[in-house]
Formats: sequence, C-alpha cells, structure tokens
Amino acid sequence: MLRFSGCKINLGLSVIGKRSDGFHDIETVFYPVPWYDVVEIIPSNKNVLRSYGITIPGNPDANFCLKAYHLLAKDFSLKPLEWTLLKNIPTGAGLGGGSANAANALMLLNEYFELSLSNDKLMDYASQIGSDCAFFIDNKPQFAAGRGNLFQSTSLSLKDYHLVIVFPNIHVNTAWAYGKLIEKNQYSRAGELAPVLIKNASVWKDELINDFESVVFPQYPVLLSLKQRLYQFGATYAAMSGSGSAVFGLFGNQLQAKEFIKHIASENYSTYWSKL
Repeated sequence: MLRFSGCKINLGLSVIGKRSDGFHDIETVFYPVPWYDVVEIIPSNKNVLRSYGITIPGNPDANFCLKAYHLLAKDFSLKPLEWTLLKNIPTGAGLGGGSANAANALMLLNEYFELSLSNDKLMDYASQIGSDCAFFIDNKPQFAAGRGNLFQSTSLSLKDYHLVIVFPNIHVNTAWAYGKLIEKNQYSRAGELAPVLIKNASVWKDELINDFESVVFPQYPVLLSLKQRLYQFGATYAAMSGSGSAVFGLFGNQLQAKEFIKHIASENYSTYWSKL
C-alpha cells in the first residue's frame, strides 16, 4: 500500500510573536503543491525504513514516518511494517516535505489497520508531530494561524498560474531564523496578512511579505538573487517559502516559466515546475 506525499508553499508568512510554550504565533496561507515523495508500507517481522532518492540527514529511526507509526502505536496495537520512502522533495527547504510524509504515513496506517480515524482525529495526531503536519491531512489551501496548526478554509486559487520552485542546496536552520527575528524584535501585527491575500496577485509583489526574508536574505544573498531573477523573467509573484531556502515564482505565462527553468538549468539546483 502506498501514497504520494506532496508539499506546500507559503503565501506570505507573518511572525506575530513568541508564545509561552516556546513556539511562535504565525499567519500564512499553506498552498498544496503536486511535487511528490512516495511512501509505501508492506508487512514485516520488524519495523524498518528504507529511503531512496535524496539523502535524508539524521538518524533513520527518527524519520517522520516512523514517528507517525510510534505515535499511533501508543493507542493501537500495530503490527510491524517495512517502510519504503522515495524522497524527491528537498529537505530543509521550507516546503514541508517531511511533515507531508508524516501525515501520509498516518493516513496509510489508518487505512491499512482499519482504525476508522476521522480526518479531525488524524489532524490531532499530526499536530503532535509537527506544526504544519496537520495541513497535509486535508491538503487543500488553508489560512493557518497559531503555530501553524489552526486552519481556516480559503477560496484562494492559483489555478491560472505556473509554479516554479528553485532549491539552491542551502539549508536554513529554522531555529536560527526565528532567533534572528527575536534579535531584531521584528514581528508583524496579527490580521495584516488576510486583507492582502484577497487582492489580485499582481499587487502581491509589494504587499505580500514573508518575514523570514528580512533575516535570511542578508545571510544567503543567492536567495535574494533568485527572487530577483524570477521577477526579471516575468513572475507575477516570487518569494521564499517558509523559513527557506526554496524560492518560488508564480508565472501567468507558461513560456516565461519554461525560459526561467532553462536559464537556471546550468546551476545544478533542484527545480520543479508545474501548472497549479
């Protein structure tokens, strides 16, 4: 049994302030992207994970898929499984690929073991693994608040756009990025993001902000350069996703999107293009 596990981009990202639990309150829109990893499970006499494709840093036993298994195993009697993960989505890119793997692992386990868990219950489990994990249960555009785990449906649609994502093989530490925002005491006000998102995307360039860009771009100028080049090739909107380091552009013109992909091809970056 297998599932295709996607990722997301952030449309705007406002960091509102630090919470008493050590997390931060944010406001953003998570928008699903059809760039997929593949998660497969088969019966086994022991729980083991084998990964292929992009190398995943860290201990394999700490992989989000196994975290999902052990979380459910606290409440249910689960037989051991062999996991296979084909990793296509870059790690540490601000795209939520690992979180999506965890959410899809929960859904696989729910179906395979016939646990009859509702989506709401699956979201409760997912939020225990990571702040954005729960988004991938429904996997549709959502306005996210709290620590990224409180959702409100949005009718926002990018169906007329071609999406280009560039990952320049730089890993931005999320804790470091939050720490830099704390140093600068540079927080946004709650409620500022939503009014911008309802405007036409043609004005997002000047008004739809990812707060992390102010601290990440000075440290990694190549990311700012990528954003500027996306605009030079005709992107309607370009931004960094999450705390980085993937940068994406929305193109209304397919030819311009393809021209940018050709332009960037020699630079040995991970790239993705699709119609949304």
